[in-house]
Amino acid sequence: MKISIEHIAHLARLFLSEKEKELFGGQLEGILNYMEKLNELDTKDIEPTSHVIAINNITRDDVPTPSLAREEALLNAPDKTDKFYRVPKIIE
Repeated sequence: MKISIEHIAHLARLFLSEKEKELFGGQLEGILNYMEKLNELDTKDIEPTSHVIAINNITRDDVPTPSLAREEALLNAPDKTDKFYRVPKIIE
């Protein structure tokens, strides 16, 4: 498979020097050649997977618990009113 490094650079809005085009072109060609080698493998009896190993989420049970009292939540606030946090005004 032949891919133009100039075309890819244009799509990515990259300006490459001739030296960079030569370097990246060689690297890209190596990657594509390796992918072609992988395409030679017989995978018809292998089921598609998203991960090579099984991944399990470690989660805790969702148990409702009482929330903090308002006074306790506001206890360490640097500036507060009776019911709310006070923050500096940022929009004029």
